[in-house]
Amino acid sequence: MKIQYIGQYLIKNSKKSIKFKLKRMKLLSKIVLGSIVLAQFFWSCKTEDNSDAMDSSFITLSAEDNFPYMVEQFADLKVLRYQIPGWENLTLKEQKLVYYLTKAGLSGRDMMWDQNYRHNLTIRKALESIYINFNGDKSTPEWAAFEVYMKRVWFSNGIHHHYSNAKMKPGFSSEYLTSVLAATNTVLTGEAFDVIFNDKDAKKVNQAKDVDNVASSAVNFYGPNVTNGDVESFYSNISSPDPKRPLSHGLNSQLVKVNGELQERVYKSGGLYGEAIDEIVKWLELAKGVAENQAQGDALGLLIQYYNTGDLQIWDDYNVAWTAATEGNIDYINSFIEVYNDPLGYRGSYETIVQIKDFDMSAKMAVLSKNAQWFEDNSPLFPEHKKKNVVGVSYKTVNVAGEAGDASPTTPIGVNLPNANWIRAEVGSKSVSLGNIINAYNNSGSSGRLKEFVNDDQEYELEKKYGQLADKLHTALHEVVGHASGQLNPGVGETKETLKNYASTLEEGRADLVGLYYLYSPKLQELGLVSDWKAVGTAAFDGYIRNGLMTQLIRLNLGDDVEEAHMRNRQWVSTWAYEKGLKDNVIEKVTRNGKTYFNINDYEKLHDLFGELLRETQRIKSEGDFAAVQALVEGYGVKVNQEIHAEVLERNKQFKSAAYGGFVNPVLVPQTNPEGEITSIEVNYVKSFEGQMLNYSKNYSFLPEVN
Repeated sequence: MKIQYIGQYLIKNSKKSIKFKLKRMKLLSKIVLGSIVLAQFFWSCKTEDNSDAMDSSFITLSAEDNFPYMVEQFADLKVLRYQIPGWENLTLKEQKLVYYLTKAGLSGRDMMWDQNYRHNLTIRKALESIYINFNGDKSTPEWAAFEVYMKRVWFSNGIHHHYSNAKMKPGFSSEYLTSVLAATNTVLTGEAFDVIFNDKDAKKVNQAKDVDNVASSAVNFYGPNVTNGDVESFYSNISSPDPKRPLSHGLNSQLVKVNGELQERVYKSGGLYGEAIDEIVKWLELAKGVAENQAQGDALGLLIQYYNTGDLQIWDDYNVAWTAATEGNIDYINSFIEVYNDPLGYRGSYETIVQIKDFDMSAKMAVLSKNAQWFEDNSPLFPEHKKKNVVGVSYKTVNVAGEAGDASPTTPIGVNLPNANWIRAEVGSKSVSLGNIINAYNNSGSSGRLKEFVNDDQEYELEKKYGQLADKLHTALHEVVGHASGQLNPGVGETKETLKNYASTLEEGRADLVGLYYLYSPKLQELGLVSDWKAVGTAAFDGYIRNGLMTQLIRLNLGDDVEEAHMRNRQWVSTWAYEKGLKDNVIEKVTRNGKTYFNINDYEKLHDLFGELLRETQRIKSEGDFAAVQALVEGYGVKVNQEIHAEVLERNKQFKSAAYGGFVNPVLVPQTNPEGEITSIEVNYVKSFEGQMLNYSKNYSFLPEVN
């Protein structure tokens, strides 16, 4: 499970002497992209791999410079940089481990593109060919629109918006695309061309009620003519060797019909995506050779076996080993993991995050892990839904060193894995907060939107003083305590089976509620995490309600329903609390000078309401109550108050900061001696978004256009 960054409403808004050098490099080519020159170089010395050094468009800083977090902004998107604090404190062996894991992650990048939509790789190749080779008039509105569309496609790993799931509409005509295709001798025909402009495959993931979610979703997890009923029937006939430890059936495959019969195409070496998987394995083998300890090396070995075989039992064995491997400074996430992009919650999207431990913050936050049982025992859940023995919950603040797939360019700010309920119960889980990602967000925003939507000066000052701390603690409580809490009733199936298309949003809302419930608690002050628990809790409640009822609506077009799981959960939590508190005026809707605000009048009662809703969401999950989750989500989380939405959009027009943020990755460049041995690894930061994206397409494209 992961927490997404949602603008300043969730994360509200060591300088170092950095020297960036290009050593012993040889000019290969120059490509003029509008007014941007991308110079490509390679290392003349021998290295294990020199592909990442080929984007030489690196920034250069002096000791006096502030780090330039902002790369560029377009459409509703901003692209940022993040630093890697503490890199110089790692040993060479640790740096190699990070480097190999990062290369492994990037090698699977194209799998995510293909998973997102069957024509994505074909479309991307054509668009990039135009982008690189077009020598016509680049001063026209059509070319400007083409550039924006290209960047939006890069940002979203395909033609559907990364967050709303709606197909992105280009600002140029089909006639213009035809002309630039011809001008660059680029071929794009048939359905892959038409779909850019027509109304087909309009939603990557369709979670709507009373539709066939599989058939109406463009995501490439299922073949043509596969339906909800097909999926449910197929997996109802598959059992696990140990019913108490169910395998994650469907996680690493595509479900298709062959001669009318349903079959899985498994992601593995020699199977679907085998070409990319073989590259991943190559780099994982090198990573295993420099593992920090036996446990870490054993886990990497199991991950390699899983990629080679596609065996879901080995996947579970790997997750048990990975969860237990808590020692060391380096950790990683790699494989087909989160199921948000599957409308029925079976199939995992490819992602990878390479992490370096933040020692100072991890020590401060470890107290949550140590007290996980206290939080479980004192939660408002029904006694039968509480875990009697919360085990193995580890929490670290980490600094990201590289991301790919579903974690890039957009990235979560917190992650809790593994997702299997039985592993959480028997072995535990790992929770991480991505410290340098949060820091980059915090240093790249402004307070303008906050001033516009807070009810009064007191709310504003509380947010400015305590908002960032409140959000860090909410992330930690969400991941460490939230996802690890509660248990299913005996005999109740996995939530993807019982709660179906509502499983993801219920789980995210449940974890949010755990965080909210304990954010307004003197226990945090007792544990030394805050100096004023009531002020921190008040700021947290203000921010959550403000976002859930109003400010997150800047992400939607007027008239749209809420589709994305995290947005749905924030709305149903906030709206339920607002409506249930009306009789006591817990949350007051205020109209002033033609503007709407929501003001919390009674934080104690709101805390109780959050506890009541948490108890109910856990009951729904524990009992597998589909009717109840459907009523909750559809009743409170899907439909939008159109009057308020129109007002929010109008008030937001004055702000130029983009609603969504993502990142370019640092570039790790190995330095070698004459024998080709790595002697050090430098961290470089790219100048441009398009430079990194073109570099990735050149050096990490291991799949055919059609898979």
